[in-house]
Amino acid sequence: MEIRPIRSERDYRATLKEVAALMELDPDLGTPDGDRLDVLVTLVQAYEAKRHPMTPPDPIDAIKFRMEQEGMTVKDLEPIIGKANRVYEILNRKRPLTLSMIRRVHKRMGIPAEVLIREQHDLAA
Repeated sequence: MEIRPIRSERDYRATLKEVAALMELDPDLGTPDGDRLDVLVTLVQAYEAKRHPMTPPDPIDAIKFRMEQEGMTVKDLEPIIGKANRVYEILNRKRPLTLSMIRRVHKRMGIPAEVLIREQHDLAA
């Protein structure tokens, strides 16, 4: 099993093609094809993490995204954040999330706390 590092976009695309072909075969773990797939996927993940790192989203964008996913309205956020005017202040970046809001949003909406504690973009003074 000859495997080389992924050093360029060309290597990356070729490796992705091979991964796709191996996934079509659906090899069992511990078989030569299964081991090759495991190693290639690890290389692809390492390359992607290095070349295309993902930064966590802005807290408000994460809340809005989850609201959209769940079909939630401002009314649905009132038990989590506070009265409607407070929810609008948060969503419009006029007021930052408090620690207690972060805890409730995390618990009730399932948004990672690491995302919610990040500094908000465009917070009005």
